Amino acid sequence: MASLLLGDYNDLEVARETSIGLYLTSDDGDLLLPEKYVEAGTRVGDIVRVFVYRDSEDRLIATNLRPLALVNSYAGLTVRDHGPAGAFLEWGLEKDLLLPFRNQRRDLRTGERVFVYVYLDEESDRLVASTKWKQFLSQEPFIGEPGDAVRLLVADETELGYPVIVNGTHQGLLFHNEVFRPLRLGEILPGFLRQVRADGKLDVRLQKDGYGEVESATDTLLKAIQTAPGGRLPLGDKSLADDVYRRVGMSKKVFKKALGALFRQGLVLLEPEATVLK
Repeated sequence: MASLLLGDYNDLEVARETSIGLYLTSDDGDLLLPEKYVEAGTRVGDIVRVFVYRDSEDRLIATNLRPLALVNSYAGLTVRDHGPAGAFLEWGLEKDLLLPFRNQRRDLRTGERVFVYVYLDEESDRLVASTKWKQFLSQEPFIGEPGDAVRLLVADETELGYPVIVNGTHQGLLFHNEVFRPLRLGEILPGFLRQVRADGKLDVRLQKDGYGEVESATDTLLKAIQTAPGGRLPLGDKSLADDVYRRVGMSKKVFKKALGALFRQGLVLLEPEATVLK
């Protein structure tokens, strides 16, 4: 047996069957996996993977539903309702996630999407959210070099661009001129480190710098053309920037460079609004 990880997935043994579900065993005591979450054929002695949290009556409960956020993680969630204790966020479970008033930076509207950090409140032993996500970032220097591939999580939008969480630990900024479509709070994007600033924050971008950027884009574009029906990709020199980004994930400027490289290599034929594999 092992101690429960509240707000995370646990692999637990089925201890006994009852009329209301299965009881699973752990070092912290047995907990219920309600009947509606029991997969057919599950028996006593089996190991099941479940998410563990507290129900509306503060009891530990297991479920095979997949929440939109785990403990000690960031996520973009939608405000479902309000109550005396704060806002309630939809996160994929029957019981909504509490965002206490003390953890809110401003008043929130029902239906609004917010970026939060999910953690275990030590006083109540409950999972709660906070929109004051910056206080949970790592204070250690970021380990990385310009050009390194990184994972970006969209946290906000400002006049300069999109503040992002880089590799789940540090704050970075994705400038508006690097983005060619609206981004959604909580959206995950592949990116590249541009620089580590003196204040420890990071500048990032969606594509590689210099020749490496064009080389990578050329490979991406060629694969897109090869897999297009009949080897004809409906993108060309006259295509709109939004269409280019939607189909191949690159800026119009980079697309034109990659297109030129493929043409010079004799791999494609060019039309105003299409590119055809030779």
